[in-house]
Amino acid sequence: MAILHHHVAEMQGLYGPFTMAERVVQKIWLQRDFDQTGVVLTDGRTLKVRSTGVWNLLGGPDFHAARLLIGGRETTGDVEVHFRAADWRAHGHETDPAYDQVALHVVLFPLNAEEKPALSRGGQPIPTLVLLPLLHRDLEEYASDDALETLTARDEWWCYAELAVRPRAELQEMLRGKARERWRQKVYFAGVRIEKLGWHSALHHAALEILGYRQNRAAMLEVATRYPLEMWVRGIEAHIIFEENKTLWQLQGVRPANQPLRRLLQYQRWVTASPDWPDQILPLFHHLPVDVSNAVPTKHARQIFGLGECRRIISRDLLSGALSGARMDNLVCDGLLPLLAARTKKDFFGLWFHWFLGDVPDQVRRTLPKLALADRQLQPLCHGYARGLLSWFLECEARASS
Repeated sequence: MAILHHHVAEMQGLYGPFTMAERVVQKIWLQRDFDQTGVVLTDGRTLKVRSTGVWNLLGGPDFHAARLLIGGRETTGDVEVHFRAADWRAHGHETDPAYDQVALHVVLFPLNAEEKPALSRGGQPIPTLVLLPLLHRDLEEYASDDALETLTARDEWWCYAELAVRPRAELQEMLRGKARERWRQKVYFAGVRIEKLGWHSALHHAALEILGYRQNRAAMLEVATRYPLEMWVRGIEAHIIFEENKTLWQLQGVRPANQPLRRLLQYQRWVTASPDWPDQILPLFHHLPVDVSNAVPTKHARQIFGLGECRRIISRDLLSGALSGARMDNLVCDGLLPLLAARTKKDFFGLWFHWFLGDVPDQVRRTLPKLALADRQLQPLCHGYARGLLSWFLECEARASS
């Protein structure tokens, strides 16, 4: 039996180096988690992906029988995924007959001046796609998604036991620092999204992305591109969008409440009731504080600044009741607040830190009280400590991978 090689690479993130496995890049291709509008290969030809192919977890090319439209001509063949174009030769594929049917070489990083495209055994250049300029998010977020799948398969206390021996004040300070790094990263890429799409489209994309959850996040981003906010305002039907994009959806293993059609219907109700919702963001959030200390107990912060009432107003007035609870909290923390901070240049970190928990892995929810980072008195579960804890775990995973 062929052996599956797990290649990893260390790369520089916004706040230091991190390690990412090659399987993460494979998942980006598999889930089409990149901008597919106007994709151009390194040789100038256009690319449209009809099917990403069957993920091969054994030896040989990473994907079999992908259906591609290259330069207007349809072709079916294998796809090989690497960090860099030079990996094709470094891994010996240029002389391996198992790779004779490769129709596309997908690489994460652009070719440098010394690199040449992959060649077949016959010496013919293989079409090459560079993913990095097409990604919706930063690399660390893609790596985070992959690491979270590892977390859900483990005994969480075994993962976090080493934190329990730290003094509480030291642990709080460390996790607040990691949460701060995560916040800065989110604001940075929110700014990139605004610069690329504009304010209204950035909010539209963020809303649908978060409604998609992990399984259908990339699909929802594709829908946001194909069906801009103006089409929703004019009255396009969610059922039509769902049917027209059947090949995009991941349905297996998705809970009924998170099925993409249900989420599309939610967004349709939301936009129908509040067609100008992006214009409501700035005045609605104008009164929110920017000087909430993340060191203040969360219960006091929420009382002083009325975050519970703020949460109700967002659900009622901005979202027209179409979204509430944990998913709405993720919309606020992963979408609205970072975009708002990028737009206004105000630091909403304290507010983001003390906001309500949102959707996090059950392991994190259970571990926070064990580490005395959540209780029923002054420190209810909050978004900031959860994100700090997740960041710590992801750093541990990166060190283990390297």
